[in-house]
Order: sequence, then C-alpha cells, then structure tokens
Amino acid sequence: MAATFVDRAVLHVSGGNGGNGCTSVRREKFKPLGGPDGGNGGNGGDVLLVVDPGVTTLLDLHRHPHQKAGSGTPGQGSMRAGANGSDVVVPVPDGTMVRDAESGAVLVDLVGVGSSYAAARGGRGGLGNAALASARRKAPGFALLGEPGQSRDVVLELKTVADVALVGFPNAGKSSLIAAMSAAKPKIADYPFTTLVPNLGVVEAGETVFTVADVPGLVPGASDGRGLGLEFLRHVERCSVLVHVVDCATLEPGRDPVSDLETIEAELAAYGGLLDRPRLVALNKVDVPDAKDLAELVAADVAERFGWTVFPISAATHAGLRELSFGMAERVAAARTAAGPAEPTRIVLRPAPVREVAFTVEQAGDQAFVVHGDRPRRWVLQTDFGNDEAVGYLADRLARLGVEDALADLGAQAGAEVTIGDVTFDWMPTLRASAQPLAVPLGGRGTDERLDLSTRIGADRRKADRKTRRSAYDEETESDWATPSPPHEDGG
Repeated sequence: MAATFVDRAVLHVSGGNGGNGCTSVRREKFKPLGGPDGGNGGNGGDVLLVVDPGVTTLLDLHRHPHQKAGSGTPGQGSMRAGANGSDVVVPVPDGTMVRDAESGAVLVDLVGVGSSYAAARGGRGGLGNAALASARRKAPGFALLGEPGQSRDVVLELKTVADVALVGFPNAGKSSLIAAMSAAKPKIADYPFTTLVPNLGVVEAGETVFTVADVPGLVPGASDGRGLGLEFLRHVERCSVLVHVVDCATLEPGRDPVSDLETIEAELAAYGGLLDRPRLVALNKVDVPDAKDLAELVAADVAERFGWTVFPISAATHAGLRELSFGMAERVAAARTAAGPAEPTRIVLRPAPVREVAFTVEQAGDQAFVVHGDRPRRWVLQTDFGNDEAVGYLADRLARLGVEDALADLGAQAGAEVTIGDVTFDWMPTLRASAQPLAVPLGGRGTDERLDLSTRIGADRRKADRKTRRSAYDEETESDWATPSPPHEDGG
C-alpha cells in the first residue's frame, strides 16, 4: 500500500541564477559617441516555502524533492534589462519546521496560514556596461556576470497542529475514538501499531469546534527512539490538551490503567516540554464487562493520584463520548483564552548591521592568504576573468574596500596566493588602484594597462609632454600671424 502521509522530507532547493549584464555601445548614424548602452541582467527567482491550509502532509515534496527557481535572462543593448526569474512557491502544511540538513540548526518554524520562508535565494543580475560607466571609465568594455543562485538541502519536519492529542499504548482504541467523535476515517484493526501516522478529526461540542489528533501508540522507551517514539512524540508538541486513552480490557500481564498512565507520563516527561498541558483520562472499552468493572474500580484512584478528570467511555458503543467531548471543549476554550487572540503573520526583516565587518583576511600559510566576506566573494563571482578590464575593475573594488591594504599589513608579497571564494590568484601589488588613483591610463575596451608588464609613462611625464606640445603649437601659431603676407602681383 502506498504511503499517503509523510511527516519528514529532505528538500534540495536551488535559487535561480542571475542574468549576465550586457556589453554594448550605442551605434547610430551621426552619433559617433553614443556611449555604452548595455542593460543589466535579471535577478534569479527564489524558492519560497508557504503555509497552505489545504496541505496536510509532506508527501508531494517527498516524491518531488528537487525544487529550482527560474533564472534571470541576460541584459541587452539599448538599455534593455533582462527579465527576472520566476519564483517557485512550495506549499507546506501548517506546523512545518525547517532545518539545515548539514548542521541540523532550526531555520524557521512555519506556523500560521500565510507564513513563508525563502529556502533558497536567487542570484543578483549582473550590471551592464551602461551602469558601470564613470568619469574615468566612459565606455567600459565589460559587464558583470550574474550571481549563481543559492543551493542547499533543507529538512522539513511536520509537527501536527491540533487542539487535542490522543495518547496511549498501541491498540488502546485511539483510532476508534477519533472515528466515533469526528468524520475521520482512520484505519482500525485488532493488532498493535495499526496507526503509523497521525490522523486529524474535527469535533464540535456546543459552540466550540476543535481538532483532535490521533497520535500513534507509544511504548516504554519511546522518548529514546524506541518504536519510532520520537517520530510520534513530535506530533504532540503543538497540542494544547492531552487525553490519555487507557485500554481497560487488555489481557497483557503486568498492565493496568494506573501503570499505563505512569509509563506514558514518564515518556512525555522524558521528551520534555509537555508537563504543563492540561490532561484528561478516557478509560476505554467499558462495553466489555470486565473492563467496566476495572474502570469503576480505578477511576477514583486515578483522579486522586493524578488530579485529572476521568471519563469511562466506549468508542464502540459511543458511551460517555458526549461528556468527554464537552470536557475536551472546556479545556480547549481555556487554553485559547490564555493564549489570547492569534496575531497575523508578520514579515520579519533582518537588515545587515551598519558597522558589520565587510571582510577578514586569514593567513593560511607562508605567502598564502584567504579573504572571507560576502562582498569580496560576490564580486569574484561577478567577474569575467577572461576580460582584462573586468579583472582591473575587480582590483579597483578590492582596493577601495581595503583588501589590498590588509594583505600588505600581513606581509603579503608579489606572487602571494590569495583565495576568495573558489578562486585563487597571484597577488600583484602593482594592481592596487589606491597607490596611483589617477596615474594609470585605461587601454582599449576589454583591456587594462595595469595588467601589462611593459614600462608605463607616468602622469607627470604625460602632463609635461602635453604642455610641451601645446607650447610648440602656440609658438608656431604666433609666428604665422607675425609674418606679413606678400603683396599681390597686381599691386592691389
């Protein structure tokens, strides 16, 4: 029989890649200096987990674990930006907890219809050369690449959201009870562990409507994982009221209602976080004569020892179910009043700190350094290393950020290995833009003369040459005006 309920799934999520920026120069008749007009690339889409009230299981995600958002399209000429990639909205049940698959850390707890979480962010689109133009670089011959989207594995764990949880030993009659009190149709059989997944039912008692969860049977050692106890106990966490369903007709030696309650309570206490929930006791199967006598015998003892209200019931004949349902409704109403009105789901923004350290430099060995930081890593991903001018632009950005100064302070020398992200390159101090802010001329489009090892003429030399040329031109012009014109032959 195929599974119809899954409460745990591993999801492989990937955000869309950002589109590359465009390198383009406007070419139009009678406008030789049209300038750069390359558009920006589109942003990649996100993978969003959204709570959907119509979804009650992770079965669909278990069957389709790979979710990838759309990628942005590249920019185009004439200042046309690329289209953004489409988001992928993944509906999940209410009460889904998202964990990082690698570290196990809880990323978010999705409770409440409409709650959402971006499991994988899309990459940013690269800037076109029109956006990169400046007073020094009037016609950039390069554009930035789009960032790759975020890719990771997350674990989704479903914790059933219900008002009342039915707990007890296997075959205690929990499934029969929820079938008798609601329209739920769980599997019912005369052997233990018939129920392997929680069943939800809606019960109406007077003006109170609440949900009841049939939690699979617990056994001694459940809090340590025995009999899939941890998988079952997880579904009790979000329930506000617990109802012990006790089998008064069991023939197993060494078992009685009091010992069953003590055993289940010990497992709930060992699991933690459940001792403050109000409890009721349902002594089930009183339609059996011996079970009825036992229930009458232990009811007062259970109420006195534990301080809980006891209801003798029969799921088969529906005896005592009305009283039990109103007892549940009373506890549920009290729990809702104590919790207060439900607040609408709020969007939480977590901006980066203003004074956050942009990068750190770690020395990994003799003349080997690793630069950590989101901005340097992102800039490297956006750089086309096949374009010399793009590499020079990266050097400018790193220098302005202070990376080159930090490397120099750590004793980095020319040729030192510097790693940023997945890229390792040789550090050349001559590439530092801060050393000569205006002295380095830019070459043709797609080139950067700072990467040329040949001798370069400094700014002072170029300025002196230009002044000499201008003076020579002025002297020649003045001499032309000072020389009188020869008379015409006709004497005019």
